[in-house]
Amino acid sequence: MSLHLYIANKAYSSWSLRPWILLTQFGIPFDETVIPMYRPETRDAMLAVSPNGKMPALHDGGIVVSESLAIVEFVAETFPELAIWPRDRAARALARAVSSEMHAGFTALRRTCPTNFRRSPKALVVGDDVRADVERIEAVWADARARFGQGGPFLFGAFSAADAMYAPVVNRLHAYAIPVAPASRAYMDAVMALPSWRAWIAGAEAEPWHHAGYDDI
Repeated sequence: MSLHLYIANKAYSSWSLRPWILLTQFGIPFDETVIPMYRPETRDAMLAVSPNGKMPALHDGGIVVSESLAIVEFVAETFPELAIWPRDRAARALARAVSSEMHAGFTALRRTCPTNFRRSPKALVVGDDVRADVERIEAVWADARARFGQGGPFLFGAFSAADAMYAPVVNRLHAYAIPVAPASRAYMDAVMALPSWRAWIAGAEAEPWHHAGYDDI
C-alpha cells in the first residue's frame, strides 16, 4: 500500500489539514505533494490529481478519493485496526454527525475568519452570525466531552476523526482571538499540543507562498 496525499497550502488550507493531521497522528505512512493555490498553474495541477479540481485528494494505487470527510472514511475503512472513529457505537454515531455538521456548516465563521496558520493571534470584530457559529461549536465540544470524553483530552477521549475535522476551527478561534469558555480553551490547547499539529504549523511557516486575501485580514 502506498498512500499519496495531495494538499493545498499548509498556511491556508483547512480542508487539507483534516486528512493530513489524521494520517500523521495515527502514524499512517503517506507521501505528500503541496499544490499552492492562486497560481496560474493551480487549476490544471489540481485537476490532474483530483476529479473536482480541489484539495485534498488521496491516492491509493488506482483509487482516488477527494473531499476531506470521504478521505477520513476511506482511511478508517482501510485501517480498521485503528480507532479512527470511536469504538463505542453511540460515540461513533455522534462523532460522525458532528463531523458532517462541521464539513457542511459554520459558513459565517469560515467567511469572516479565513484559515491562516501563520497568523499571530489578534482579535477581529465579528458579527452575531459568527458568534452563533462559535456558540454551536462550543456546544458540540461540550456535549461530546461530557458524554464520551472521560478517557482523554479530546472530544471522544482519545484523538479521533472528529478532532481532525474540527482542527481548523481550533486555528480560527485561536488566530482571531475569539473568546471561548475555559473548557473549550483547554480542548484547543490539547489539539495545539499535538506533535502532528506542530509539524503542520512548521510546514506552514516554511512555505514561500503568500496571499493578501488571507494575510491582510
